[in-house]
Amino acid sequence: MKKLILSILLLSYSCVIFAQNMDYARKVVKTLASPAFKGRGYAENGDQIASAFIAGEFKKSGLLPLNGNSYFQDFDLSVNTFPGDVKVELNGKTLITGADYLVEASSPPVQGHFQVITADRTSLNSVEKVLALVEKAKDAFILLNDQVKPSEEGPEEKRMISQAIEALKYDENLEFKGLIVCTSDKLTWTTLSFQTTRPVIVVNKKGLDPESIQNITLNIESRFIPKYTTRNVVGMLKGTSGSDSTLVISAHFDHLGLMGNKVYFPGANDNASGTAMLLSFVKEYARHPPKYNTVFLAFSGEEIGLLGSKAFVEHPLTDLKKIKFLVNFDLAGTGEEGIKVVNGSIFKAQFDRLTKLNQQDHLLPKVEIRGAACISDHCRFYEKGVPSFFIYTQGGIKAYHDIYDRSETLPLTEFSHYFQLMQRFFAGF
Repeated sequence: MKKLILSILLLSYSCVIFAQNMDYARKVVKTLASPAFKGRGYAENGDQIASAFIAGEFKKSGLLPLNGNSYFQDFDLSVNTFPGDVKVELNGKTLITGADYLVEASSPPVQGHFQVITADRTSLNSVEKVLALVEKAKDAFILLNDQVKPSEEGPEEKRMISQAIEALKYDENLEFKGLIVCTSDKLTWTTLSFQTTRPVIVVNKKGLDPESIQNITLNIESRFIPKYTTRNVVGMLKGTSGSDSTLVISAHFDHLGLMGNKVYFPGANDNASGTAMLLSFVKEYARHPPKYNTVFLAFSGEEIGLLGSKAFVEHPLTDLKKIKFLVNFDLAGTGEEGIKVVNGSIFKAQFDRLTKLNQQDHLLPKVEIRGAACISDHCRFYEKGVPSFFIYTQGGIKAYHDIYDRSETLPLTEFSHYFQLMQRFFAGF
């Protein structure tokens, strides 16, 4: 009877703790994805606001700073930003920024009213046709109707058209005012480290007839910053074993920032969720110290080319050779279809142990294996010989790199089970 009562009490205690962890994770995601954080980009100091918040959480949990007395590691990057007005009209009708269209991340500032010359994909299947189109549109915008891709296009023609579109976007030797691409594809943005010579507008608006567009009016304020100083956030908790071996838990906190002064990209799943996972481990290990020294790395600059992790491995604040294992959390906010483990086939013993733990405790629907892929911050460490996983959740919402990746619609479906699984995984080292 006493054992039964004790088991019930322990189960009740665990439920309370996990509920508290979930409340904290949801609060972190909501905070980082809020308008006050400006999309955690490089306009209006969104990255600085986010890094200051994370450093504050590190301090509350008693993490040791590794850069003297600072949790910050500064580094520089180049970035094109959109801090001011962003407005686009087609035939005098205003489009909704982020919902109806996106401004290509490399676009320069532009203001004015321009004629539109409409073309379809067949206008781009030869060099001669492209040059003729550009000559016709010398003082105008080219509108490419790319909503329907003809099924009769062969591989070579598709390749040629794709190259032509890239040239229309980026080739400085082509002289025309700008490009509009009307597409049926989901609007997905990015952030870029350069600025091109002409604006590119990607449009996906229900009911819009591209053939009817005769003119475009724009007011786009963009600012290229050749040297912007951003910062990683780094802290450590000492382990109980006395060993100088280290485990590393990482996540990037940056996102895409602003498109104008009214529209921001919340980045709840990408990657407020991964940052919430990292900070949840900060809180857990502050209460229950881990066996090994554990370094927590919150990176800036991931979305613009894994630049925060690159800066860290080039100027490491901990000995890379003493890292037993690194786990990088990115896109941690769903999980209906389980998780996928990048580098799982490279570090098969660790992957097998992870899957065994999941099977024992019936935590996640699936743990899937994937090979090496340089698509998140783990890559910079893997290139230096550090054993590492990058793990992301699968299923659930499809919002990604758009204005719909919001905290209120991010389910965090398997976040608690995911946390429990990784807690057991780390404890096995």
